Amino acid sequence: MLRYSDRSIFNLNEIGPAYFMWSMLNATQVDQFNKVVKDLLDGLKTKAKSGDSQSKYATASVSGPDNRTIYGLVQCTPNLSGPQCDDCLVQSIKEVSHCCNSRLGVRIVRPSCNLRFETASLFYGTPAYPPSPSPSPSPSQPLLMPPPSSTVTNNNSSGEIQVHNNTQNYHYCCDFNHVRGNYTANSTYHTNLNTLLSTLTSNTEIEYGFYNSSQGENTDKVYAIGLCTGDIKPDECRNCLNGSRANLTELCPNQKEAIGWYEDEKCMLRYSDRSILDLMETGPAFYANNMDNATDLDQFNKDVNTLLGNLKNEAALGDSRLKYAVGNTSGPDNKLIYGLVQCTPDLSGSECFDCLSQSIERIPIDCCKDRKGGRVVRPSCNMRFETSFLFYGDTAYVSPTPPSSTTTNTTSEVKSNKATIIAIAIAVPVVVFFAVVLIFFFICIRMRKPGEKFEAQQETYDDDDDNEIDISESLQFSFNTIREATNDFSDSNKLGQGGFGAVYKGRLINGQEIAVKRLSRDSGQGEREFKNEVLLVAKLQHRNLVRLLGFCLEGRERLLVYEFVTNKSLDYFIFDQTNRAQLDWEKRYKIIAGTARGILYLHQDSRLRVIHRDLKASNILLDEDMNPKIADFGLARLFVVDQTHADTNRVVGTYGYMAPEYAMHGQFSEKSDVFSFGVLVLEVVSGQRNSGIRHGENIDDLLSFAWRRWKEGRATDIIDPTVNSGSRNEIMRCIHIGLLCVQDNVAARPTMASIVLVLNSHSLSLPLPLEPAFYLDSRTGNLPNMQLWELNSETTRSNEYTTRSAQESVNEASVTEPYPR
Repeated sequence: MLRYSDRSIFNLNEIGPAYFMWSMLNATQVDQFNKVVKDLLDGLKTKAKSGDSQSKYATASVSGPDNRTIYGLVQCTPNLSGPQCDDCLVQSIKEVSHCCNSRLGVRIVRPSCNLRFETASLFYGTPAYPPSPSPSPSPSQPLLMPPPSSTVTNNNSSGEIQVHNNTQNYHYCCDFNHVRGNYTANSTYHTNLNTLLSTLTSNTEIEYGFYNSSQGENTDKVYAIGLCTGDIKPDECRNCLNGSRANLTELCPNQKEAIGWYEDEKCMLRYSDRSILDLMETGPAFYANNMDNATDLDQFNKDVNTLLGNLKNEAALGDSRLKYAVGNTSGPDNKLIYGLVQCTPDLSGSECFDCLSQSIERIPIDCCKDRKGGRVVRPSCNMRFETSFLFYGDTAYVSPTPPSSTTTNTTSEVKSNKATIIAIAIAVPVVVFFAVVLIFFFICIRMRKPGEKFEAQQETYDDDDDNEIDISESLQFSFNTIREATNDFSDSNKLGQGGFGAVYKGRLINGQEIAVKRLSRDSGQGEREFKNEVLLVAKLQHRNLVRLLGFCLEGRERLLVYEFVTNKSLDYFIFDQTNRAQLDWEKRYKIIAGTARGILYLHQDSRLRVIHRDLKASNILLDEDMNPKIADFGLARLFVVDQTHADTNRVVGTYGYMAPEYAMHGQFSEKSDVFSFGVLVLEVVSGQRNSGIRHGENIDDLLSFAWRRWKEGRATDIIDPTVNSGSRNEIMRCIHIGLLCVQDNVAARPTMASIVLVLNSHSLSLPLPLEPAFYLDSRTGNLPNMQLWELNSETTRSNEYTTRSAQESVNEASVTEPYPR
């Protein structure tokens, strides 16, 4: 076992998370067998807790019914005291009767202790401490491999991860750390949980193996998801999930959140007191591998990655019923390699792609490097590969409108084009219909008195907000809790001052670091903006969005509590002469791609459609791994599902990042955020703010400078000189994308979906960009001769963006190379 943390974990008795496995075979003379096992484990517990600070470990064997030998092992981390070791093992021994009653073999592994017993198979050697005259006959098996049972043989030619009928491959994770809390027996939550799990699979019309539902209201509401692999038939799927529900509630008694994988990962069941639908989650994860090594390792690993990469692309193109793909490829020595990948179908295509990408990336790190087989199982996706034997069956569900059949080496570009054609064919008549409805709606709205136009709309929103604030009370912090966490909002804890108030760093009583946004009492952000941010962010969950932990609404105090993001904001790095050198091209590209995925989630993949309206470098926070997280939803405007644009008489945001149609006319849409993203991309590539670039006697805004250099075939002048490594083609594509995003013509700007697709695939061609908004041919002044990359820290944003110069004549034919050298 290896574990690490940013908190002290020494001298702590921690029983979660826990890992359980057991044999599928039952004992005979059950009562006598259970008594012998309990006596064996109790004796070993007493011996182990008497150990010293170097070893708390004990093994022994006894004779059970039918003269069957039962072998046992228990161990605690030796930093525990004797009573702590006793408590940990007592908890595990109690769990044996809950999880594995009458089984011939069991293991329970926790952070602070573990136990195991088996029949007829000696699984431990001579203790290595104190030193033994002879070494152990064999090392113990890896933690994530199934335990041997009495009928397991060592000459399994297939080398499968599980042994067919001899082990129970049931893996689960409970919320033993009580992050989500407990429920009490016979409580409303308990009743709702039982009702939900017993009815989850009751809809027999579902044939695609994915179930989701909820039961109850407010803090007693329970959410559940059930998923079966794509080759499991409907009846078998329901049987698997129904069998899993009894085990999961017994193994995680009174826990509000739990997840389990059942029958060799044929099905997964999870439940929680929070919404888990439409949410990509990669933890907890389960890893396992075949014990046999492959031959010709470089070629084998390459073949595995290619196979899983193709399957990943195919699964991500699945629909809302099934995101699943299987296939095979020929590996070294002409041995077939079989692969399977699957996502929960509630994920968007990009989220499925991300989840599987993370799993594939972990193969050489966590589980399966050079192995003939491996699997990675997560809440939102799973993958597996094996050699020499087929571990999956025919797909049980076929979509009524499937894409054309292709081989595993078909490019994702072709599939994407086909999917786009289908989407357009469906979307066009829908868009036309809603366009007519919207035109009629806006005509009616404009016939109102000017003072009534927005108040009437807002009255409806406010009523909804009041209802949803009641629902969100589980997120509410007391003012005293936050005041204590921030040391009474001391200046030493102040992180910065935003447009609507100050932001403070805090630490909750459980040690968790938080960021608190304290709204100014005299700021323009009233309850409207406050409720807007709370209700929006609470419903939005994505790895590239800052996570809202809660809020406070007491008297005149209004506070938002966020996760604390370690590395400040992007502008701290990208616009600082020293700090920007820390951002090599790989990190910058990760920031661009992650921000794009976050915006795509807001626009398309979340249950709500959200326009941010204030995307800028200071609103992109960076975590410890430099992953971007979009912050500040106070200015976000909630869109109804089929609304594509809106008008406002209250323009808010940051000049320089605002699209012209929004800055001058108050019209905003998804393309407004696309414009802001384009400005951000050019800033990341250049390391310069969007205003105040000086070179020689000229001063330019970034868009004009980038456009001029692009037309002149000198696009490399745009690149930050500190970026001295990385793919030049990749950098040029990002400049190209940035210029496409900031085009004056709204319709010509790409969607975030197409941007994410282009960032993930270097084979897609891009159209030539047109002139950007706010393009100024040049502005000159009496300025000293300065190099382009010298930044005057006193430069302020110009508000003179409402004057357009006459459109310059451009000879498009002269641009013969999309990426000038």
